[in-house]
Amino acid sequence: MTTRTVPLTDALYGYLAATLPPDPELLQELRTETARLGDIVRMQIAPEQARFMAVLVRLMAARRVLEVGTFTGYSTISMALAMPEDGRIVACDTSEAWTAIARRYWQAAGVAGKIDLRLAPARDTLAALRADGGDGTFDLSFIDADKDNQHHYYEQSLALLRPGGVVLVDNALWNGAVADPARQDANTVAIRALNAAVRDDPRVDPCLLPVGDGVLMACKR
Repeated sequence: MTTRTVPLTDALYGYLAATLPPDPELLQELRTETARLGDIVRMQIAPEQARFMAVLVRLMAARRVLEVGTFTGYSTISMALAMPEDGRIVACDTSEAWTAIARRYWQAAGVAGKIDLRLAPARDTLAALRADGGDGTFDLSFIDADKDNQHHYYEQSLALLRPGGVVLVDNALWNGAVADPARQDANTVAIRALNAAVRDDPRVDPCLLPVGDGVLMACKR
């Protein structure tokens, strides 16, 4: 027994990865293609995080999902495959180049019909969804975008979620930087601020999970 999370050594991570079902071949190809983009591959979530999100989507029987930050579509496909045929994901991004890769793989995975890609600043898309009567209609929101706006994305997502809906925020541990007092760059400060704000938010039941780069999870009351 232990009173804290077990440190994830390379050997233990290898064991963890080996006990998970492997990604479908198509998702493995997408990860390989994304890796060729260089350092920005860091924007892609880890396979174990994708698996966690897919299981959560299936557990919730989620039919309406909001994704703020789509990149090359790995997380989108992982969630879409776990959704029923009438499920829909509103995917927010501003990059035509990255989402062009995503579109190819969505089509190949047979989930393109479940995905409504909005190429616009996420602030505008979220505002439009709310103006169109979207409040309280989404089951889950996954936020993986610019950190200076993430508190805004959280607030808008919370309004769009139904009671019992879940917000997931990626990079909540920021490669450990959040625990280093010397790190006072804008991104780290913004992540710390959101982590603290969600912890103290009476509208949600929060949880910070050491999965991937850290997943901040909040269930709307």
